[in-house]
Amino acid sequence: MTEFKKNLSGLLRVFVYGTLKPGEANYQSYCDGKVANATKAFTFGQLFDLPAGYPAMTLGNTAVYGYLLEFSSSDVLFDLDELEDYHPARSTSENLYNRQQIEIYDLQGRSLGWAWVYLMTPNLVGKLGGILLPDGWWSSDRK
Repeated sequence: MTEFKKNLSGLLRVFVYGTLKPGEANYQSYCDGKVANATKAFTFGQLFDLPAGYPAMTLGNTAVYGYLLEFSSSDVLFDLDELEDYHPARSTSENLYNRQQIEIYDLQGRSLGWAWVYLMTPNLVGKLGGILLPDGWWSSDRK
């Protein structure tokens, strides 16, 4: 089990790199009006475009760009878990994405602390036909 890393702000922090980013398909339904702060940021991993029309991130050592969203209420996490088909009681292989904490950085490379992120297993990315995005940025209009 991932140790929960405390943040001093008391806000729920989630790093988003796909459809939950401002301007993307799921932002309005899941985040709009609930986000206290949105900061362009990056973390380390690998980013893939999936044929289904959304991205997946795995652990890795290349920059993945997105936003650090901060929410005043932790209740939003239940809705995000549902969207990402993550259920803590299931095994990693049974979830579409798995939620874990990862260190996030501002665009100048300074640590912003830890935040939740939804990761997919490399095996599932392969099964779903994921295509590596070497620039670390996903957008619904990149096609």
